[in-house]
Amino acid sequence: MDRVLAAVRAAGKAAVLPRFRALAADEVSQKRDFADLVTVADTEAEALIGAALARDWPEARVLGEEAVAADPGLRDVMAGPGWQVIVDPVDGTWNFAKGISTFGMIAVAVLDGTARYGLLYDPLLDDWVEVTAGGPARFVQADGRAQVLTVSQVSDPGQMCGFIPVGLFAAERKRAAVLAGLGYGRVTSLRCSCHEYRLMAQGHVEFVISGPEPHPWDHAAGVLAVQAAGGVARFLDGAPYDLARRAGVLLVANSEATWERVARDYAALAD
Repeated sequence: MDRVLAAVRAAGKAAVLPRFRALAADEVSQKRDFADLVTVADTEAEALIGAALARDWPEARVLGEEAVAADPGLRDVMAGPGWQVIVDPVDGTWNFAKGISTFGMIAVAVLDGTARYGLLYDPLLDDWVEVTAGGPARFVQADGRAQVLTVSQVSDPGQMCGFIPVGLFAAERKRAAVLAGLGYGRVTSLRCSCHEYRLMAQGHVEFVISGPEPHPWDHAAGVLAVQAAGGVARFLDGAPYDLARRAGVLLVANSEATWERVARDYAALAD
């Protein structure tokens, strides 16, 4: 999957990094609401990745978050036959647009609806977490040094850290989401799935909970990495992760015991 990695790194250098803390007002716009932003870096990076893979891997179809925003029908294609490369060109766009350095780029190569390669890339430091189905999850630095990853072994809820995007839930569920987290050491949000999953695969947090719309460009690569590092991923209703699924709260945990406990505490979000 070197072609995917090369395309993402090149787009990060050409379209994302030059605009970090350099966006003009007319280069940022809203999609659904004030917190759902898109920038010229998102659209240009997605286009560059698509062009690079059309040249270097023409058998694969590139489907990005911004393309789906423009044509929602493309969402169904992501789990279709053949190779698809699903891309989030700037994950954590709100952070990126506000000049906060917690943002990344996500790509997942999918064959016949099943994730086969995942990439969680930090363009600022030029390092990444990557995983191939059946292989280990690895943290790779810009100079090529690599480390095999393992999830956290923490089992005491008082020492557990987790991520949940409370703001994505309906008003009546936000309170339940906040109260459920009071039994853990720290539950917060980075507003960036890329770095949340990177931290989990590296063993620094014990669970990640999705919003009610588990978009594959946010979660498919991270789920693959965490599972390869020894973690567990299921929806709160018990169903296994499926990137074709459009609704449902996904819980990714460092162990089966953690998954069971967190699922009980956040059961109100599954209704």
